[in-house]
Amino acid sequence: MSPFDDAVAHAIAHEIDWARDPAADPANWGIHLQDPPPWNVLRGPVHARGPSSGVVLHRGRELVAWGEPDRADLTFSVAKSYLAILAGVAHDAGLLPDPDEPVRARLPGIGFDSPRNAAVTWTQLLQQTSEWEGSCLGVPDTVDRYRVVAYGGGPAAGRKGDARPLRAPGTYWEYNDVRINQLSLALMHLFGRPLPEVFDAAILRPIGATSDWRWVGYDDAWIELRGRDGVARRAQSVPGGTHWGGGVSISARDQARVARLLLQRGRWEGRALLSEAWIDRMTTPCPIAPWYGMLVWLNGERGRVYPSAGAGSWFMIGAGGHTVWVDPRRDLVLVARWVESEGIDRLIALVAGTIDARTR
Repeated sequence: MSPFDDAVAHAIAHEIDWARDPAADPANWGIHLQDPPPWNVLRGPVHARGPSSGVVLHRGRELVAWGEPDRADLTFSVAKSYLAILAGVAHDAGLLPDPDEPVRARLPGIGFDSPRNAAVTWTQLLQQTSEWEGSCLGVPDTVDRYRVVAYGGGPAAGRKGDARPLRAPGTYWEYNDVRINQLSLALMHLFGRPLPEVFDAAILRPIGATSDWRWVGYDDAWIELRGRDGVARRAQSVPGGTHWGGGVSISARDQARVARLLLQRGRWEGRALLSEAWIDRMTTPCPIAPWYGMLVWLNGERGRVYPSAGAGSWFMIGAGGHTVWVDPRRDLVLVARWVESEGIDRLIALVAGTIDARTR
């Protein structure tokens, strides 16, 4: 018997009820179904998923894995946290020296030129407080106004998709995938390269991740991208999730490697891949939304996200039952995939209890 048997059994028993194959049961798969028409359709590819799966790392060592931890599965909004990591790569490389600078200062002509959007900063996009207005990759930001998500603020005062009156940039928090896609587009222009290339070269290959991963965009999300060498090429902008299809497909073990890199303050085998200063920015509470950092969820002192995780924990979370728990106090990473959200806190409690018993 393994000391993690109860945790694994719980994760398996609480597999999300989404269809294993989206093509077989399209009415029971994905979050686009919650959108008002005509936006309640997929615009990028999706694929069949595996079972409830996961990995536990403690002090850098894998203690248990279950399901299919090497299967590259869609990870939904965990990809948002990857955009925050890429913003850090840009910052550390000098491409983004001041995250509080308006995006338009370096990237005119890509959707930040109106009087409202000209004031939007990188930090506001990363903290979901930008109130950016417009359409990105053919989807208007209004689709996600009045959106309510777990762990976020209070209940919405209107119906999702209605044209909520906008506030000044930086004064209102709202989870909004269209604005995240606009951030992704801006980062691609900043690097002058497709983001999957940058993420692979700067992060995944150095940490020893497998090559069995992909980050794809919507079918019509192709643009002419001018590289930093001045040469233009056709490139695909990728979304920060799988709300309308596409997004990141990656294994649980590779997700755990990414989380371990952040837990290790950006260092991997003696090499700094991401600065400590940037990780501090990612995990600093947003002033008007203290449960959120830069595209990561913060547990705070009172366990707002998952009470059993404890103070100082933070999370990368995606729809479909995807949770990556990073606990600096325990030197612990948990990756849970396709586990219904109602079962996550108990899973965390079982894993935490086992780790605490081992380290007494």
